[in-house]
Amino acid sequence: MTLFRLDSSIQGDASVSRAVADAVERAWRDHHPEPKVVRLDLAANPVPADAWPLAVSALFTPEGERTPQQRAAVTLASSLADELLDADAALIAAPLYNFGVSQNLKMWIDLVLTDPRFAPGSAPLTGRPVTVVVSRGGGYGPGTPREGWDHGTPYVQRIFGDVLGADVTVVAAELTLAEMKPEMAHLRELAAASRARAMEDAAATGRALAERVAPATAAR
Repeated sequence: MTLFRLDSSIQGDASVSRAVADAVERAWRDHHPEPKVVRLDLAANPVPADAWPLAVSALFTPEGERTPQQRAAVTLASSLADELLDADAALIAAPLYNFGVSQNLKMWIDLVLTDPRFAPGSAPLTGRPVTVVVSRGGGYGPGTPREGWDHGTPYVQRIFGDVLGADVTVVAAELTLAEMKPEMAHLRELAAASRARAMEDAAATGRALAERVAPATAAR
């Protein structure tokens, strides 16, 4: 079985989304007989800023008239789409930046969606498990001052679940900035509890993922 893992945090080793995604991957490796991971780190290898407009313009240009830049963008989109389509499951680490998804994750999604196999209505990931790891610097739950301000998580769920047809599981950690911001010191206990729950959920999700996909892979 192949697990496609995408990281989009710019925080490196300090990233909470990476740490929680590590827990998912670790549990999956521990419980799957033949684990394989294909990784894409968008912080280290971002999608070129001009790739999406070039790929979109290529869709409206006869193949023989495309520029070398358009062809390169189409090739890149196809390669990124292959990584996702060839995997049995996906793990997407999506920290909340400015109340939405990170720019590098949005650029990757936009480019992948230009591939013809991801055309509207195609639902190429139907039934495939996708785990989305979300980290949020503040609190966005019911009753908090910023309830409803998280526009990133619903977007990722909509893209992978409703557009691409995947079976989406969300693992979330909140208040991740509490340790760094003095004004959030009173929230540090809640932050620690949120992170602990996220790590527990991540381990359980990784185990369930291995158990779910291994029989299907063996039957191929």
